[in-house]
Amino acid sequence: MKASGTLREYKVVGRLLPSAKNPAPPLYRMRIFAPNHVVAKSRFWYFVSQLRKMKKASGEIVYCGLVHEKSPLKVKNFGIWLRYDSRSGTHNMYREYRDLTTSGAVTQCYRDMGARHRARAHAIQIMKVQIIPANKCRRPAIKQFHVSFHVQMMLTSFSFYHMHINYELFKRASKGFNISSLDSTGLQDQVPSSSQGSASPAQAPFHHQETKHFLLKCMFVLFSLQMNKSGENQKSCCMVFNEG
Repeated sequence: MKASGTLREYKVVGRLLPSAKNPAPPLYRMRIFAPNHVVAKSRFWYFVSQLRKMKKASGEIVYCGLVHEKSPLKVKNFGIWLRYDSRSGTHNMYREYRDLTTSGAVTQCYRDMGARHRARAHAIQIMKVQIIPANKCRRPAIKQFHVSFHVQMMLTSFSFYHMHINYELFKRASKGFNISSLDSTGLQDQVPSSSQGSASPAQAPFHHQETKHFLLKCMFVLFSLQMNKSGENQKSCCMVFNEG
């Protein structure tokens, strides 16, 4: 058996095939922890063949169902009685774990046995799993959580990520320059007045219109200088610019 992933708790019921000599054979129920129902049925026949004169060829599976935890949101203390085969012999053992579900505690047991005792999953037999009250626990690793109700754990990582941030979208500025978009509202704060002090709202359109003509003349001069390389054209352009 490969204990891959989180194990699940199954209830498997089987019996011998009915015959003329025994038309109503007795049912045998077993509590199996396995990764899936196929492995659960296989483990059922493995254990039953050792306890009774019964095997898969002469028997049948009546029921194989998944057992769900009644209170999966409550932390409980689990005591596990097991038997495993090592390189030197067969050993009985009692272990304690804290978990939310019975299958989670058994999964911890398989991982712990493989790490501490090099026990293979197929060599471990879970004899009994029971919820243990706090005053009946034996192991110091479990009893340390019963000293106080205010047990504090170290915060291993901390993130400044805020879940509720009001993101604001801003319009990207245009790279081009469109003269037709220049109006009295857009240039009111950008074009300074010729007189000292702040300009009145009545004078603002006059300065904006004057700036618009000035920009048009500058663009005309630059365009003429690029297209016409002769001195006469440059002189005429300068005269137009000076007259403005």
